[in-house]
Amino acid sequence: MPAIASPLLPDREPCYAAVMAKSSMTTAVLIVAAGRGSRFGGDGPKQYATLAGQPLLRWAAEAFLAHPAVSSVCCVIHRDDGATYAAATAGLALAAPVIGGATRQASVRHGLEALAALAEPPDQVLVHDAARPLLFSGVIDRVLNALAEHNGAVPALPVVDTLKRAGSDQCIVATVPRADLWRAQTPQGFRFADILAAHRAAPHDDFTDDADLLQASGQSVALVEGDEALLKVTTAADLSRLEALLAGTREMRTGFGYDVHAFGPGDHVTLGGVRIPHDKGLTGHSDADVGLHALCDAIYGALADGDIGHHFPPSEAAWRGADSAQFLEHAVGRVAERGGRIMHLDLTLVCERPKVGPHRDAMRARIAAIAGLALDRVAVKATTSEKLGFTGREEGIAAHAVATISLQASS
Repeated sequence: MPAIASPLLPDREPCYAAVMAKSSMTTAVLIVAAGRGSRFGGDGPKQYATLAGQPLLRWAAEAFLAHPAVSSVCCVIHRDDGATYAAATAGLALAAPVIGGATRQASVRHGLEALAALAEPPDQVLVHDAARPLLFSGVIDRVLNALAEHNGAVPALPVVDTLKRAGSDQCIVATVPRADLWRAQTPQGFRFADILAAHRAAPHDDFTDDADLLQASGQSVALVEGDEALLKVTTAADLSRLEALLAGTREMRTGFGYDVHAFGPGDHVTLGGVRIPHDKGLTGHSDADVGLHALCDAIYGALADGDIGHHFPPSEAAWRGADSAQFLEHAVGRVAERGGRIMHLDLTLVCERPKVGPHRDAMRARIAAIAGLALDRVAVKATTSEKLGFTGREEGIAAHAVATISLQASS
C-alpha cells in the first residue's frame, strides 16, 4: 500500500491562480450532514446548531459556494431533517439534498452515486463534514492543487502533543511516538472516478474516512496543510471554543448606501429586483434599480471597496440596460472573497408612488435570493417625503441602505 505523500504548503492565504489554471475541471462538493451527533447533546443534530447566529451547515455551504473552482454543492442529510435543512439553507444555490445511509461511509456513497447519475458527473469531488464550519478558501485551494498529482488529498495538522496509550485501568502503558502523525481534517478531495470506484468496491462500511478507503484500494493520497480553525464540533464545549475563536478573529462593519434616479418615460420601475407596473419609468444607464444600487454601495462601503460606479462605470456600454442583480451579486462576492459574511441588509425606499407595500415581500425574497441570505436577514421599508423635495414632487425615487457584515479582522 503506498505511503501518504505530504506536499505541505506554508500559507493560509487563497492561491486561486493555480486552481483556476485547471478551470476546465469540474469540482462538486458533498457536505455530509446526516449524522445524529449524540455526543453533542442539545435539541437537535449538531450540524444545525448555530454559530454566531448561523447554522454550522450553512457556514460550510457558504464557504464552498463562494469558491471560484467549485461547480456545485450538495448536502447529504438524514431523512427526518428535511424541514430543518430547508430552513438552515434558505436562499443558497445548492443542489437538491441526498438522503444519507446508516453510516457515514454509506452516506458519502449515496452522495457519490447521486453525482454519478448526473448527465455530466464532476471530474473531482470534495467531501466535507458539516460540523467543520470555519473553512478558509486557502484550504480548498491546497486540496484541489494536490489533485493534479495525486488521486486524493487531505488537509491535516501535525500532532504536537505527547501521546500516551492507557490500559483498561486508565494507567499509562506506553508512550506513542508522534513523529509522522497527523490530525486529518476535511474537506478531503478526490478524483471522482477513483473515489466512486473505491466506494463501490469497499468490502465493509467501517473505514475511518474516505481517504482511508481510497488508500486501501492502492491509490495515492496526499497531505496538505490544514487549519486550526477547522475544528470539528463534537461537543457543546467545541462550539463554545469556536464562538470564542470567531469573536477574536472577526469584526463587525457597517456600510451606508444612497442612490437616486429620476423618472422618465416608461410603463414600469424596477425596485429591489422586482418589476412594478407604473405610468413612468426610471432613467439610468442600467435598469435604474435604485434599491439594489443603494444596497451595493452599502456593502462596498462596509468593505471600504469603492462604490458601484467604480466597479461598474456608467461610461461602459456593457452595463447599458443591465440587470442590477448582477451588481449585487458582485458586491456579495467581494464580501465572500474577503472571508466575510453579510449579516443583515436594510433598504428604505423614498417615493410618493408607486406604492411599495404590496411588493415588499417580493423585494425581500428577491434580495435574499441574490445575496444568498435567509429572509429574516433582509429588511425593506418605504416612506414618503410628505410632498417635499424632488421625491415629493414625484420627480424620482431615492433609496437609503445599510449593510452589516462580519469580516475577518485585519491585523
